[in-house]
Amino acid sequence: MERILIAAAAPATIRLTTLPPLSLYVHVPWCLRKCPYCDFNSHELRPHTGASDAGEVPVAAFVEAVLLDLERDLPLTWGRPVHSIFFGGGTPSLLPAAAVAEIISGIRARVRLLPDAEITLEANPGTFEAERFEGFRAAGVTRLSLGVQSFDDTSLQRIGRVHDGGAARSAAVHALETFARVNLDLMYGLPGQSVDDAVRDIERALALGAEHLSVYHLTLEPNTLFAARPPEHLPDEDVADEMAQALSQRLTQSGLQNYEVSAWARPGAECQHNLNYWQFGDYLGIGPGAHAKISFPDRILRQSRVRQPRDWLNALQTPPSAAPSARLLDSERHLLPKELPFEFMLNALRLRAGVPTSLFAERAGVSSAMLARGIEEALARGLIDPDPRVLRATPLGARFLNDLVSVFLPD
Repeated sequence: MERILIAAAAPATIRLTTLPPLSLYVHVPWCLRKCPYCDFNSHELRPHTGASDAGEVPVAAFVEAVLLDLERDLPLTWGRPVHSIFFGGGTPSLLPAAAVAEIISGIRARVRLLPDAEITLEANPGTFEAERFEGFRAAGVTRLSLGVQSFDDTSLQRIGRVHDGGAARSAAVHALETFARVNLDLMYGLPGQSVDDAVRDIERALALGAEHLSVYHLTLEPNTLFAARPPEHLPDEDVADEMAQALSQRLTQSGLQNYEVSAWARPGAECQHNLNYWQFGDYLGIGPGAHAKISFPDRILRQSRVRQPRDWLNALQTPPSAAPSARLLDSERHLLPKELPFEFMLNALRLRAGVPTSLFAERAGVSSAMLARGIEEALARGLIDPDPRVLRATPLGARFLNDLVSVFLPD
């Protein structure tokens, strides 16, 4: 089926007739220990990192700051309903359940949170945090995302995790008994891991009844301990590819669908918050280092907060008109029309089913003709589905997704 895209006759301007769904992301930056592979904005609990000298989360100050951070953004989204909330980190489950309840109640008092809004909280295995699961559910959390990574003691030790396989299994069982919706994070390509080892981790998760799995390949990200000192016995690229194929085959056999690059779920168990990201929805981002994307009828705004917890807390304890050194935002800019093909496709092409072609004009506010050059190149390379009604990667495009999205970069 041939694609036909008409070239734009005039320079593009952004015109949105309807605004996309709005989500809310809350970043909790503290961890018990920084994992050597982690490049997220996370900070160990120790003196002089934004926590107290006792190495504890400054709970009262954090709750107050989160709600004040949200208040400062309310004029950007006034009156718009919020479809989902996601507490990410770091390790949000380090917060007491009462603090989570206070934040959720404070959000409800400030925005129009939909009655059926999905509210996800990330947690790590361990007795200390698992004891709080019932409290999190009572606080309003509807979905738990558990950072298992592996059920194998040796693998967990090699990637610097603080829990063991027994704690991972116990926490997963507890989570699945407590919440109607649970995600288990697993990793493959771990030091010394074989294909059979990786499949065994998946088998253990499936045996517990998991309906949503996020399965990630261990990568050595810049500015991490593993990038500076790579672990020994990492599987080579061929073995990692064999792992990915074996895991995909086993997950498909189990009835889970690979709806996003790294996410597998039974129908109806997909993460609604993440789907909003991939469909180029809007999201407020509050907390240290959080990112936001906010649409208006004539423009699309991107923001990011300062990353250091102490800087973020100080900025929110200082009036907005005070010294510029106490700034809340690290960056803020409006997207240019020419950037929108890449920005949109970077998200949408992560979805295995793709998105309707019409969604680009609806969410980006510019003509689909702006996709023509990139689609032509992607078609020639066999990276994108030729069906003009859908924007979807071919199996080859999904395998080389970075190459596919790069054809939509502006000149």
